Amino acid sequence: MQKMENTEHIEGRIYQHSLELKEVKNQSSPNFGKKYIGGTIEVAVDETGMNVIPVEFTYVTETTSKGATNKTFTELMKIINNGKAWLTDGAETATKVTIDTALALNDFPAQDGTMVSQMINQGGFVTVIDKLKEDVDLRHTFRTDVLITNVAHVDADPEKFIDEDYSVIRGAIFNFRNALLPVEFVVKNPQGMKYFEDLDIAASQPVFTKVWGRINFANKSVKETTESAFGEEAVNVRNRKIREWIVTGTSKVPYDFGDERVLTVEEVVKAQQDREIYLADIKKRRDEYMAQKNAATPSAFGSNAVPTPTNNVVAGGFKF
Repeated sequence: MQKMENTEHIEGRIYQHSLELKEVKNQSSPNFGKKYIGGTIEVAVDETGMNVIPVEFTYVTETTSKGATNKTFTELMKIINNGKAWLTDGAETATKVTIDTALALNDFPAQDGTMVSQMINQGGFVTVIDKLKEDVDLRHTFRTDVLITNVAHVDADPEKFIDEDYSVIRGAIFNFRNALLPVEFVVKNPQGMKYFEDLDIAASQPVFTKVWGRINFANKSVKETTESAFGEEAVNVRNRKIREWIVTGTSKVPYDFGDERVLTVEEVVKAQQDREIYLADIKKRRDEYMAQKNAATPSAFGSNAVPTPTNNVVAGGFKF
């Protein structure tokens, strides 16, 4: 398997943040008592505060695994102690930052037991800066290798807040550990839509390529009016949070999927099996926690149960 690319660059003013200096409370953890920073920084990447991108930090320690000073910890402490936020201090004085990070997934069980996988911006290298790039489009970018298994066309539908036709790209990317992450991107450029839709991609006939584009986290409002037989019209405002990774370009020539120097079917199958085990373990731990909380019976998995992975290359192709 080649070294996979999965990078994001987020640059702008801190809109608000929930960063805190914490301490590991789990006494059975080898890191018990260790200080770390966790929380979210919301970054307004434009000049109007309409595109605010959250970046999640879960465990940032003072030193690296090699014992060196962790520069990200130092920068986050600057923000905690002296940082200014758009919401509380105004846009003009808000602290400016760059965050070079990666696209990741937040996997968790829903209340009905099904697994939810939410695309997120994972905490990475943070730097407090004095000046932002003038070109706003360069402040919220991503670039990644992706194995595409499905491309679907979506028609405009004002009732669903869809102003224009677009294409949806579904497939999987990889993190720095080569773990498989199912993702969904959108394409709005008409030429780009035609390009991907003409590739005739299917789960049994995937395409492995590199894509890049912009990250868009915005709130959209639609005002609806209902005429009245007399007096004032009824006005209803519907709001929707938009969370999308918009592909604006791709490699002219896709990778040679199947080449052992690039990515093989066997490697994808193994990565998908590993993901199944990972998700099953999350659900098991959640079940055990709920069982203890409710003083109920133990999880159906049992304390030492290991889920059995399935073969994800079936009659229909890859299952992601």
